[in-house]
Amino acid sequence: MDEAVQGALLRIYVGDSDRWEGEPLYHALMMRARQMGLAGATVIRGVAGFGAHSRIHSARLLRLSEDLPVIVEVADTEERIGAFLPHVRQMVREGLVTLERVQVLLYRPSSGRASSEQAAEHDAQGHAGKP
Repeated sequence: MDEAVQGALLRIYVGDSDRWEGEPLYHALMMRARQMGLAGATVIRGVAGFGAHSRIHSARLLRLSEDLPVIVEVADTEERIGAFLPHVRQMVREGLVTLERVQVLLYRPSSGRASSEQAAEHDAQGHAGKP
């Protein structure tokens, strides 16, 4: 795609220690987005932050917080993000979810993408999101 189109950006703010069915919530959200075929998701770990309880969570040189902030960003069309939202509502027990309209200027999947089978095997080995 080389022409601008209307899209949506979903941001999900959770804690590093949040879980969904035994796995980190941020990873479960990313994997659900992938299973649903959404255009892309990125997990960003924060170095400091606070939420509804106003408790500061931060990573310091000698002390690492047990619950650093994590942001899961998911981009796609408004319709496809809308279909993903019921899953987000079910999975996120505590956190913040925002949605904004964005103008997608460029989206070019790699032509050398691994097959779904190869990607699944790669993920199963613990390399999700790594080249």
